[in-house]
Amino acid sequence: MAKPLLFCFEPVADSDAEILILGSMPGQASLAAAHYYANRRNVFWKIIAQLLDFDPDAAYEMRLQALKAAGIALWDVLQSCTRTGSLDARIDAASVTVNDFQDFFRRHGQIRTVCFNGATAEAMYRRHVLPGVSALPIDYLRLPSTSPAHATLCYEQKRQAWQAALTRSG
Repeated sequence: MAKPLLFCFEPVADSDAEILILGSMPGQASLAAAHYYANRRNVFWKIIAQLLDFDPDAAYEMRLQALKAAGIALWDVLQSCTRTGSLDARIDAASVTVNDFQDFFRRHGQIRTVCFNGATAEAMYRRHVLPGVSALPIDYLRLPSTSPAHATLCYEQKRQAWQAALTRSG
């Protein structure tokens, strides 16, 4: 039986965003909820809320507004792929289609830093996207994945890494 093709969400971004946070592809909980980082065990919203000083349990639209107000955009490297479950390791490499970053960066010309939420997002971007956008003046930072599957670092270590990156970039 063929695996269904999964599609990412539209980017969350104002035209004046300066930082872009990239995941690889939303997991099952996020796809079901149609919200970025909907898995309650993923610490993305907990970290971002602590750094930007808002309630991590605020309504989804309010969390997105807090990101935009801080000049942060949110998206995924992959536009579509097939994958069993939610783990990046289960993405079928032959099914991968990346998002149109040429157009994104044209419409969001203030982006100066791209932060990868984990190694897979970085690897896919560097392999499939970077060759087409390498002339842009952008800094790239890989951050520890906020996924519950990435348990090598504790919450506080992840938060500190994210804080250092977003403070440096902001």
